[in-house]
Amino acid sequence: MDRKVIRSWALYDFGNSAFAVLFPFFYGTYYADHIVPEGSAHTGEWWWGLTISVSMLAVALSAPLLGGISDHAGMRKRLLLAYTVLGVLTVLGFTQVGPGMIVLGFVLGVVANFAFEGGIVFYNSYLPQIAPRSHHGRVSALGFAVGYVGSLVALGLAAVLFEWGMELVWIALAVQWALFAIPAFKNLPPDRPTGIGIRQAAAGGFRQTKETIKSVLGMRRMRRFLFGYFFYMDGVNTVIVFAGVYAVGTLDFEAPELLLLMALVQLSALGGSLLMAKPTDVKGPKWVVLRVLLWWILVVTAAHFTESKTMFFVVAVLAGLGLGSIQASSRALMSRLIPKGREAELFGFYALCGKTGAILGPFLFGVLTDAYGARHAILSVIVFYVAGFFLVRGLQDAPASAPDST
Repeated sequence: MDRKVIRSWALYDFGNSAFAVLFPFFYGTYYADHIVPEGSAHTGEWWWGLTISVSMLAVALSAPLLGGISDHAGMRKRLLLAYTVLGVLTVLGFTQVGPGMIVLGFVLGVVANFAFEGGIVFYNSYLPQIAPRSHHGRVSALGFAVGYVGSLVALGLAAVLFEWGMELVWIALAVQWALFAIPAFKNLPPDRPTGIGIRQAAAGGFRQTKETIKSVLGMRRMRRFLFGYFFYMDGVNTVIVFAGVYAVGTLDFEAPELLLLMALVQLSALGGSLLMAKPTDVKGPKWVVLRVLLWWILVVTAAHFTESKTMFFVVAVLAGLGLGSIQASSRALMSRLIPKGREAELFGFYALCGKTGAILGPFLFGVLTDAYGARHAILSVIVFYVAGFFLVRGLQDAPASAPDST
């Protein structure tokens, strides 16, 4: 296990986590409250939910196909680079969005989130290649932990630069993302070209996507886990993308309070990812996932009854603990189920399940907020946690020495 490679892999998360925190909290709040004017045909929450849903749909449709191309043509690192460049350039485009520019803000939001989430597919697929199975939990947790530190750095910069204008926040985000991607592109295992052209690889990827679906349906443990992941990540992603909008719209948070809220979430998420790293390897990722899903049900219930800013800060810390734990343990569980040599392909399908689930949740939350208010709409995500819990609970544990084969 090459420590330099692992550090470089984790540093990529340090860079792109600036987007992971500032996009849903800062851009989402700015878009819903300032870009979409009052009196529009649809509220800012509706437009924001649509932005997330459309971008996630694009990722869901493209991830398995591009994962297949990555495997057929040996282009994993080049595809990761392409997504990174697209994301960085689109974030710079945020500097051109002003009040009333609903469509431009929507398009840039969709493209930027598509680039970020799409790149994660190829980033995740390196985990089984750079770390032995016995260390997947710890290395996965390290990636998330370093990412949360990157989020805190981005928040600190945003707190300073916000006073000088939102444009500087987006420029700093783009620089952080690009700068800390460099070690990954330098030190991660190189692409191994297969000699197959892009067109042939695309055709092969399309055929492989169909075969992947058929294969996954025939792999009992993986099939059950991915169905569960589909449901519970819908709830997690919905809470993430609407947390800032909920805080501002329902509890009247001001910008400094929102920055503090985001910082507390990142700190607690860092703690959560580290806290559950050893249990993930010792007790197993399934054991961790089940307990964190129960935790999420309690967090969402508490958010529904919260009426003060102080209590919402407490709820945010509890949510952060659950966020760091569920992300790291889910990735570790998936890596245990993947047959060797199919990492990019099956992590693409993993993204398909997670992102497809995120298509419904944010849009449903936006619609329910229009009809009943955000305080009641937030309860809708509990059903996703419950469904995910029972599906994962019935999952037969995969042996530590072999991937899923049935």
